Formats: sequence, C-alpha cells, structure tokens
Amino acid sequence: MQSTELKAFIVDKIEDLKARDIVELDVKEKSTITEYMVICSGTSKTHVKSIAEHVALESKNAGIPPLGIEGRDGSEWVLVDMGNVILHVMQDHTRDFYQLEKLWSDNHA
Repeated sequence: MQSTELKAFIVDKIEDLKARDIVELDVKEKSTITEYMVICSGTSKTHVKSIAEHVALESKNAGIPPLGIEGRDGSEWVLVDMGNVILHVMQDHTRDFYQLEKLWSDNHA
C-alpha cells in the first residue's frame, strides 16, 4: 500500500470511531522517519485508546500491522507507527500542550 493510500486508510478508520479535529501533515521534507503524520483527538482516555487500537486491529487485518504502538497505558497520547504514516491520537489538553501541528507545519519559524 502506498503512503497516500495508507494515510487515507488510517483517516477512514479513525473516522469510524468519531475521532475529532483530524489533521493530515505531509512531513516528507522534514522527517527521515515518516512521510505523513495524522493527528486527531479523542474525548477521553478510553476514546483515545479505542481509536488507536481500532487502527492497529484494522491495519493488521488488512495485512499491514503497525511497527509499534506507544502510550496505551496512559492513553493521554497514543502513537501508532505505521512506517510511512504515524498516527497521533491525543486528548485535547495534551494536544494543546504539545502543539504538533504547529511544530510540523510549513509555517513553523
């Protein structure tokens, strides 16, 4: 599966569980470890964990298991590493604090 197809697959799966404020970032020119980042919010620790686990399960079922999953224990911020696409599922306060969109955007000074 190509990177853009994988990104679309991930977005579709997080939409299944009603993830909020979905942002897709092209970081090919800024990162040596991935091409895209998808960032979304969940409404609670349980919601964040459920979104991440849904993506992991559905991708595994599609024959593209994640390379790694971090943060499930705390579920404030769960990262699902799919290789060319990294998914960040965060609670609102964690997302506000780290501001990944600002960090990785083209307008970052």
